[in-house]
Amino acid sequence: MDSKFLIEPHDEWIRGNYAFCPKCGGSLERRSLKPSEPERLVCRSCRFVFFLDPKVAVGTIISLEGRCVLLKRGIEPAYGKWVFPGGFVDRGERVEDAAIRETREESHLDVRLTGLLNIYSYADHPVIIIVYMAEVLGGALAAGDETIDTGMFEPSAIPWADLAFPSTAQALRDYLARA
Repeated sequence: MDSKFLIEPHDEWIRGNYAFCPKCGGSLERRSLKPSEPERLVCRSCRFVFFLDPKVAVGTIISLEGRCVLLKRGIEPAYGKWVFPGGFVDRGERVEDAAIRETREESHLDVRLTGLLNIYSYADHPVIIIVYMAEVLGGALAAGDETIDTGMFEPSAIPWADLAFPSTAQALRDYLARA
């Protein structure tokens, strides 16, 4: 599996190469604060420590009429690749609520979460993705504003070579293993 998660414009975000302090605007430098921890970004002016915390994303795997719902991404990274509905959790938002919200925004489906599938994280990627299984309560499958197409795929017809991220393939495999 390709370990390249994001395209070139997003590489700075992955590496955390920030130059300026978000508190005072001073310049940041990498500095070791404790021998057992990685180097941290520290402001040369105010000494603010800029922790590069991971982002949390959620996704839902939905079976509709015995087929998996997938969306073709209309945004970078992975524009034009297939993924299940999902996105970032907002600060202060419950992860379950974010999964339901993102599913509605991207697919126009109203869902109920039926269980936690798994949590995926990778050493070279700053996103932790929490994937739920969900059932459709209402709505009609349609492309949202970040989606250019929708599809319902029999397990044997999932476009494995055109999936957006390694976590997409890993979660779908985990889901199908449960079925």
